[in-house]
Amino acid sequence: MRTGDQFTDWASELQSLAQAGLHYGHDVFDKERYKRVREIAIEMMIAKTGLPKEQVKTLFAGDEGYQTPKIDTRAAIFKDNKILMVREKKTQEWSLPGGWNDYDLSPAENVVKEAREESGRIVKPIRLIAVQDRNKHNKPMLATNIMKCFFLCKEIDGKFESNDETDACDYFAINNLPKLSQGRNTKEQISMCFEALNDSNWKTKFE
Repeated sequence: MRTGDQFTDWASELQSLAQAGLHYGHDVFDKERYKRVREIAIEMMIAKTGLPKEQVKTLFAGDEGYQTPKIDTRAAIFKDNKILMVREKKTQEWSLPGGWNDYDLSPAENVVKEAREESGRIVKPIRLIAVQDRNKHNKPMLATNIMKCFFLCKEIDGKFESNDETDACDYFAINNLPKLSQGRNTKEQISMCFEALNDSNWKTKFE
């Protein structure tokens, strides 16, 4: 994964090499070296981002084994040609219901879970709209590689209740969107969901 920032790319490559070495290496002295390389990569990202050490360790170096992308799922739920969005409690910005894919769920199962937890809606995924490399579409750039899966979902039932993550829920027209959480979804991504809704021959986008 390349972010376009050389410093970040170096830190990411060091972290990936260290993670693989810690998993596959057998020599105790080599493992100590890989551990130190990982610590250096973390220190580089702290210097670059200014984020607390524990947050950087969780987001950037919290995985084990061969490094693979994380998966984020998003539900596109429509009513009367308006899309359902939830307001993030911490930032007061709006996004499609969604979040990290749980290890024991498929992406389709996960998007159902996230829609229920964040919007109170019971939904059924009916189409995979797109699988996108987050850093090619969302800001800010992250050292962690993330694949975003957008699903067109049919609303079956449910009612919103304020929860730990979201404190509001509403439907919006494409020309009247609220303040968006750009890291979670952009206007272009939401427009893509509207296009998928209105195109019976929609083909999943992979990029």
